[in-house]
Amino acid sequence: MDQPPLLESEADGDPLRQFGAWFEEARARGERVAEAVAAATASRDGLPSARMVLLKRFDADGFVFHTNYESRKARELEENPRAALLFHWSALGRQVRIEGAVERTSRDESEAYFRTRPRGGQIAAWASPQSRPIASRAELDDAVAAAVTQFVGSDVPLPPGWGGYRLRPESYEFWQHRDDRLHDRLRYVRDAGGAWRVERLAP
Repeated sequence: MDQPPLLESEADGDPLRQFGAWFEEARARGERVAEAVAAATASRDGLPSARMVLLKRFDADGFVFHTNYESRKARELEENPRAALLFHWSALGRQVRIEGAVERTSRDESEAYFRTRPRGGQIAAWASPQSRPIASRAELDDAVAAAVTQFVGSDVPLPPGWGGYRLRPESYEFWQHRDDRLHDRLRYVRDAGGAWRVERLAP
């Protein structure tokens, strides 16, 4: 799966545009869930954890995903509001790492996204005490049934403890597979004036 080399002269000077080009190519080349991304967080004392989430939006303001604000990732982000994202697109032999500070999205933004979720996903957001111990699958099924009954005949509102997070990138790394293991790695970091600077990392 050797790809053409990733050269500084051919990479976009704006990492957001570079990400967008790779993201669209991943979709076009058949990555089943191109928006799937590993999100790594850490507790106040530095204990790390990671899980897969779905990227729901990216633009000049940052990269947005949603979750229950009682979940482990949310609790860690409240204690230590920084995170790392890792996209892996195997069909292209590419990875992208993005690191930065994280903040909650506004309630209006969260509501706008929540309205686009399938009804089953909306019900699940009400029924599941994400990351908390439960007695059995039956307990979860009962909570789903109760939520279905509660909202029968009406729209499902945004739960009070559910919403989005936005990561504002401070660095990007674009990784391109090479069969000789001399992979290409370009990292974007901001210089003292706030402009993006590209540097090559050894594989």
